[in-house]
Amino acid sequence: MPNDEKIILVDGNDTQIGAAGKLETHEKGLLHRAFSIIVKNDKGEMMLQKRVLGKYHSGGLWTNTCCGHPRDGEDLVSAAHRRLREEMGFDCALEEITTFTYRVGLDHGLQENEFLHVFVGEHTDAPLLNPAEADDWKWIISEELKKDVAKNPDSYTHWFKIILGKAEENNIELS
Repeated sequence: MPNDEKIILVDGNDTQIGAAGKLETHEKGLLHRAFSIIVKNDKGEMMLQKRVLGKYHSGGLWTNTCCGHPRDGEDLVSAAHRRLREEMGFDCALEEITTFTYRVGLDHGLQENEFLHVFVGEHTDAPLLNPAEADDWKWIISEELKKDVAKNPDSYTHWFKIILGKAEENNIELS
């Protein structure tokens, strides 16, 4: 289960309207600020992580390099860099490429209802995985990823599939 850190509740314009515990936010499906990071290397490959099986939701699924929530009082960019270091053991320059909201049901009766900020960065070395966050990682080219998501959609997180779809809709190159 997640710790009881307070995350930022927002309205549809991403204006903070409060804060609540992470688990409560996901149990009640409250709209909250979140981010996802996609790291690419100099070969045009995307770094994926496999969420640790014991995560409070979406455990054992492949997803983008890193994701998380700014804590109450923490700015978005600082939070993104913090989580990249905490989950993957490195940091890199990040550029925000898009935002959108989405809502989906998750396992364990939880819900995601996020105002999501998507960042991209570049890094060429292997990560140093935090074993409490990720079980595995890999580099993958976009064409191979699209084929595998189509063939094995249940192996990927909901938000990552939405990010991939939004990138395709808006001609945003992720790798």
